[in-house]
Amino acid sequence: MKKHFDVLVIGGGPGGYVAAIRAAQLGRTVALVDKERPGGVCLNWGCIPTKSMLRSAEVLETVRGAEEFGVLTEGVRLDYSAVLKRKDGIVTRLTEGIAQLLKANGVTVVNGHARFTDPHTVAVHETGPSPLGGDGPLYAAPPVPQPARETLSAENIIIATGSQPVMPDLPGSDLPGVLTSDGAFLLPEVPARAVVVGGSAVGAEWASLFRAFGAEVTLVEMMPTLLPAEDTEIGRALTRSFTKQGIKVLTRHTVKAIEEEGEGDGGLRALVADADGNPVSSLPADIVLFGVGRRPNTAGLDLEKAGVHTDDRGYIPVTDRLRTNIPHISAIGDVTGRIQLAHVASHQGLVAASVVSGHDERIDYRAVPAATFTRPEVASVGLTEAQAREAGHEITAARFPFAALGRAHAYGATDGMVKVVADRSSGAVLGAHIIGPGASDLIAEAALAVTHGVTLTGLADTIHAHPTLGEATMEAAMGALGLPLHTAPVRRRG
Repeated sequence: MKKHFDVLVIGGGPGGYVAAIRAAQLGRTVALVDKERPGGVCLNWGCIPTKSMLRSAEVLETVRGAEEFGVLTEGVRLDYSAVLKRKDGIVTRLTEGIAQLLKANGVTVVNGHARFTDPHTVAVHETGPSPLGGDGPLYAAPPVPQPARETLSAENIIIATGSQPVMPDLPGSDLPGVLTSDGAFLLPEVPARAVVVGGSAVGAEWASLFRAFGAEVTLVEMMPTLLPAEDTEIGRALTRSFTKQGIKVLTRHTVKAIEEEGEGDGGLRALVADADGNPVSSLPADIVLFGVGRRPNTAGLDLEKAGVHTDDRGYIPVTDRLRTNIPHISAIGDVTGRIQLAHVASHQGLVAASVVSGHDERIDYRAVPAATFTRPEVASVGLTEAQAREAGHEITAARFPFAALGRAHAYGATDGMVKVVADRSSGAVLGAHIIGPGASDLIAEAALAVTHGVTLTGLADTIHAHPTLGEATMEAAMGALGLPLHTAPVRRRG
């Protein structure tokens, strides 16, 4: 029997479950089809698990340095199995919480894999075994074909199937111990030697995590700086911090192949080349982790039966209302290929749910904050200095170091800075870039400033509590105005 709904959401990640809840709140009958526990990549295999483990790493590092704070500790050691148990418990509690929210809002949840049979209808199939085995993510590859269990139809359909990590096609990439971030969660113990390929957020976070847990880590990035999407000053600052921590950073390098280290010993060697492709080193490793990108989960949806177009990489192009080329079918999250961040997917979900419920809303990507949970943290919003110049702005930029902030000294974390970029004539804040303690929380104020056109004067005139880390943003704004208080005066840049 075919079941009919006003809205059908395919995929239960941070975009899909948010869209389902909002559509139900707006009075629509809603069904959500998902292959595993709600929460998608972010909650099950991404944001929350890594941040749970990174918090364990942070606690370990704090305890190791406790004598600096006058606290004596002895016999500090890592229990990695307990780290994993804590991570799993957090994930379970949050996924169960989302399941309850969906139920409380009247969303019908159907487990399985959805395949279009026509523009308004999907067949829901049993999912096959996880390609990673055990509790590995079901979305890592199209499921093994299974018979359809039921058929669902809807007036409007929202595709929110997310993305999966990419494993480059390199010699040796199929060897045991060569993995992506998904596989890293299945490691039973911390590797003694880890080569991490890719210096963007995923690779940088895993490098930071493994190092804190005691691994010998080399991070390989083909671009000139780590976190290449960030302001170049921030990327260079992270490299300096990583180097101090004992992470070997190789920028302008690539891994060309992976070989077994020796007969049957389980070790690996990553063959590294410079920017010109010349072999330069062979790095011993117990694991090689690739964090070099993702691809959309559109295979296996039978989109052609719905008439939905994809680009040459498999992503689904959408309008600012999140509509595909088929007016009643929307797409949100990583599968759109726009900005692959959980909070962007959630906001897209809110907009898409409102649009299919008859409201006129549009998505605006001009002030999307990003955060990387390394040690130290990195966060940004808006334009970098280079992007602002390329956009035609005459700019002023200023930095305020955490080393000049009382709370940072009391906290015991003085590395890093807050940098603001503003239009010289209007004073409007165009972007902010932070590396240091609490960066992921501090960026919210800057995001509000960029979103609503707040000026440097507006930031500088806002009274900030003392002593707090947030004062750094105020002080950076004062510096950009040429009126620094707690740093020496310098000539404005711009």
